Amino acid sequence: MLGVAASPASAQDISNVKSMDIAVQGSIAQRCQMGTIPTADFGELTRAGRFAAAKVALDCNLPFTMLIKAQNGALVHSEMPHGQGPYAGSVPYSLDVELPVRRPATEMISKVFEGRSLVGGQEISSAGGIAMDGLLLRLSLGSVSSEAGLLAGQYGEVIEITIAPN
Repeated sequence: MLGVAASPASAQDISNVKSMDIAVQGSIAQRCQMGTIPTADFGELTRAGRFAAAKVALDCNLPFTMLIKAQNGALVHSEMPHGQGPYAGSVPYSLDVELPVRRPATEMISKVFEGRSLVGGQEISSAGGIAMDGLLLRLSLGSVSSEAGLLAGQYGEVIEITIAPN
């Protein structure tokens, strides 16, 4: 019969050791969340220069890219987006995006997009930073090109913002 017994290491067994490596590991799940964006109601559209601003919650614990895509590229008349006769059927706009990021110091990334350029989609990158302080969006109305003004009716636009981790 063979017996094996474990015995504690004595000081002689480790006396020549000068350093020791200990492997430690763990992980953090990716998180990138955006709050809701309120609907902007401009009311009467006759004056250029009107704007709507919104601070949106944004929390991403990794670098990301934001894709901004517009359905029409302008606020368009619900039934006649090209207008009728001398009356225009669309109001141009620009969208300002301010994105505070940390890398490790805080930095502001900002970009202005003309509405028509958003139809194909435009990107803004966190440039290797993470977002913890939200996002500021400002939509500003431009001037209508028609001297007669705008066609009466309802106007609208849909802007989609998608965030993807890098």
